[in-house]
Amino acid sequence: MLCGGKKSYFAAAVCIITLTSMVTISYLRLQGFSHLPKIIQEGSRCGGKITNITITPLKDNRTFIISPYFDDRESKLTRVIGIVHHEDVKQLYCLFCCQPDGKLYVSKAKIDVHTDRFGFPYGATDVVCLEPENCDPTHVSIHQSPHGNTNQLPRFEIKNRKAETFSIDFTVCISAMFGNYNNVLQFIQSVEMYKILGAQKVVIYKNNCSHLMEKVLKFYMEEGTVEIIPWPIDSYLNVSSRWHFMQDGTHIGYYGQITALNDCIYRNMRRSKFVVLNDADEIILPLKHPDWKAMMNSLQEKNPGTGVFLFENHIFPNTVSTPMFNISSWNIVPGADILQHVHREPDRKDVINPRKMIIDPRRVIQTSVHSVLRAYGKSVKVPMDVALIYHCRVPLQGNLPRESLIRDTTLWKYNSSLIMNVNRVLNQTIL
Repeated sequence: MLCGGKKSYFAAAVCIITLTSMVTISYLRLQGFSHLPKIIQEGSRCGGKITNITITPLKDNRTFIISPYFDDRESKLTRVIGIVHHEDVKQLYCLFCCQPDGKLYVSKAKIDVHTDRFGFPYGATDVVCLEPENCDPTHVSIHQSPHGNTNQLPRFEIKNRKAETFSIDFTVCISAMFGNYNNVLQFIQSVEMYKILGAQKVVIYKNNCSHLMEKVLKFYMEEGTVEIIPWPIDSYLNVSSRWHFMQDGTHIGYYGQITALNDCIYRNMRRSKFVVLNDADEIILPLKHPDWKAMMNSLQEKNPGTGVFLFENHIFPNTVSTPMFNISSWNIVPGADILQHVHREPDRKDVINPRKMIIDPRRVIQTSVHSVLRAYGKSVKVPMDVALIYHCRVPLQGNLPRESLIRDTTLWKYNSSLIMNVNRVLNQTIL
């Protein structure tokens, strides 16, 4: 017998440890095998309707699929960006159809709910499935059972399957535009500043906005600067405009902002060298360099192996004006004029300024709003003398007198190009 022999405490301890190790190893092996793709049908045709909408609810109404992405950074797998109920969704399966042989594979998914739910019952989630070794599936269906009828299930294209050369240096991801957004002038100024600083693409997850804002977005889409991702999350979930749960019956925070940011990273992983994660009222302003490219070249040279660069946020209150560039034609356009707001709030004692990021998307696995959750390589906090986030919004320290604010005219370095570019857009859209 395995545990026979002299009956001593030592022998008993060795016996227990040995048995426990054997059971644990067997369990882990079984767990590993359970996630390997298995053939469940041969000689079939790929069924199901291909869906192209941004948010697709599964029949359980607890799982919402955004988009699958091919991810071979560690192993050959499909990573599905989605939203799930953190308690109710226990198991999911990926159904891969391999052509031309028509073999249908099923792969048990690892359901990885991001840790930053902030108390909400639903959260951004990675549904991760190993792919079959002998085929490169172009589409996948997701189901609660390994025996789902693929003819009845939606099929999703697996993006990032083809390797691409970087056609873009900087992509700005903005999520999410909601609340009948109408800060038109500041939005135009921000987009034109992004372009001056080096961005070629601005991706916006749009829930809703004003009619005037729609006209501006249409102009930028036709120009090729803006890509709109429809984001009707409130059609499926009770959304909150706050980032943390307030026990008010809402399902997910800030219109699913974190899910949109993660989707934007993977959407641009193969086409953009860098991805900038900030809001539409925020601009990462270099202080030592003329633009983002020069700044990032310097930062990467000084910080090899770094994939995440964090920039400190500073509030420039839109209630304190300096009418240096008072352009009369802009007065009829709704929204703040950032050229008139060049006083920033001082740092508060014992309050840490939040940060936004410029990232190498190929080094990021999961992100939150102010930091990444999982990544390959290091994260670096960029010193304020190199760059800061110009954030023009309502004040956080509204009781401060003007003389307590810090005059910071860094933005004015770009005033000539900015005024000319904003006038061009306004003349073709609004004026």
